Amino acid sequence: MSPTLTPALIEALQDVHRRAAAAGHGGKGAVYAQASQHLGLPRATLMRRLKETIVKPQRKRRSDAGATSLSLADAQRLSAQMMQGYRGNDKSIQALNLSLEQLRAENPLFASVTDPATGETRQLSESACARALRLYALHPDQLNAPAPVQQLASDHPNDVWQIDASISTLFYVPEGGVATMDKAVYYKNKPENFEKIKRQRLTRYVLTDHCSGAIFVHYVAGGESTVNMAEAFLAAIEPRPGQQMYGVPFHLMMDPGSAGVGGAFGNLMRRLQVTPVVNQAGNARAKGQVENAHNLVETNFESGFKFTHVPSIDWINEKAQMWMRYYNSVRKHGRHGLTRWAKWLEITQQQLRLVDAALARELLTHAPESPKVDRNLCVRFDGRVWDVSTVPGVLVGGNVDITFNPFDRSVALVVEHDAQGHELLLPVPEAKEGAHGFREGAARIAREMKSLPDTVAVTNRKLMERLAMGADTDEAAAAARKAKALPFGGTHDPYKHHEQSLPAATVLPRRGTELAAITRVAQAAPALLTHFEAARALATKGVAMSPELVGTLKNLHKDGVPETEIDALAARLTVRAGLRMVGGA
Repeated sequence: MSPTLTPALIEALQDVHRRAAAAGHGGKGAVYAQASQHLGLPRATLMRRLKETIVKPQRKRRSDAGATSLSLADAQRLSAQMMQGYRGNDKSIQALNLSLEQLRAENPLFASVTDPATGETRQLSESACARALRLYALHPDQLNAPAPVQQLASDHPNDVWQIDASISTLFYVPEGGVATMDKAVYYKNKPENFEKIKRQRLTRYVLTDHCSGAIFVHYVAGGESTVNMAEAFLAAIEPRPGQQMYGVPFHLMMDPGSAGVGGAFGNLMRRLQVTPVVNQAGNARAKGQVENAHNLVETNFESGFKFTHVPSIDWINEKAQMWMRYYNSVRKHGRHGLTRWAKWLEITQQQLRLVDAALARELLTHAPESPKVDRNLCVRFDGRVWDVSTVPGVLVGGNVDITFNPFDRSVALVVEHDAQGHELLLPVPEAKEGAHGFREGAARIAREMKSLPDTVAVTNRKLMERLAMGADTDEAAAAARKAKALPFGGTHDPYKHHEQSLPAATVLPRRGTELAAITRVAQAAPALLTHFEAARALATKGVAMSPELVGTLKNLHKDGVPETEIDALAARLTVRAGLRMVGGA
């Protein structure tokens, strides 16, 4: 056992150090031997104690320290050559000596130095080039070092969730139950074996709450798909007996290639007002929490599958519920020092958004309906009437897109879009029925005066009236209209375009027909009167027309009565009518 460093021992050791320094080169051994015998310390212990008690002067820095003979251009070319040899698994296949050999084959003076005294040129050694690369911070080890990472934060539990899918190490077997994939059978060089069990594989979905670190795991049959992702997400947001971490998150982080980016799952995200956060391709570190959770599930939960028979996927999910209850409520998280569920329980009522699971499942495929707006600025949807008077741009007779509000069934959501095409959800209340079947809030006659807000059409119509009447207010425009003022102050000429649009072509004269020729044509072909027209002409000449005389007229002229025969017919029919009267007397 080494003696304790007392003040007396420290003073004796300092004396040994002074005598050894004075003895010079070759005489220190005798000083150390004498001191070892005098102090009763082995030589090794003596030397160790001297190092502990004596402060050595700092070694003098070399005059050429920090300098290199390799030029920056050569260092950059050498570094670029070596960097091309790194494969996707970060394994280097382009060593320093091989790179130097290849570059010097093209240029023998590459990475060389010239002695200024003799003018002799020599190639730098591999170690000198390696030191130069590190001095310039161009060595592949330095270039491949991980980039600094900005830590991500979330505001509260359920603010941000992360979701990710991974193929489980289990798969269904035809005989029933679940089996583990043997490495000797299922590995990259035997893809045909994976193909055989492709439809029987199990997918593990893991969701984590970013703030608390709480973990939710759910197993589904088959590979990654919209249906499976939706099933896992809906299972996570639904309250479960004896479980924490539920409700609808405000943000959901996922991979760009996952099944949740678009389609039905994207529709569900919009209706639940969940903002998707898609990390850039190749930047899995952005959601490293859920990636690490996969490892925790594999090592802490799936590792037990080796010791028991796994009968079904339902059995796996049942055991997963037990594991989540244990791991989230017992293991403390290193960041906040609490268990994951204890931290999640700090969530407030406003931060915990609950939704009916059946309705949420319906929202996967539900598309907004587009009912017509009536004159009361209301629409009918889901068997109820909704007041859309507060929706910007609403028009009587127009249509609005409306859908369910999964968080409050007494309110519906009108779907609008902003200038960038992003979906906006505007809540609208139900138009309830009051007493006697009248609408609640209707104006009571002779006691209340109420008006609905102007629609875009009404607002624009008033604007056009003020513009036409040259007025600044609606009242002034109405007064001008009542006074029969001309629109636009009478300055508008509605016929000016006739003058400006007259054709430039010259009107060519046309030949006509003499009037005498027209008269001859008329005489040659007297006009034919219908029987009705002839009877009327005869009546004007004093003939008392009767049905019998009309019949006579038709018999005499079946195809019509020539106008020149009217006088003759008048005389004939008058005589015929007189003869009948005499005969009748």
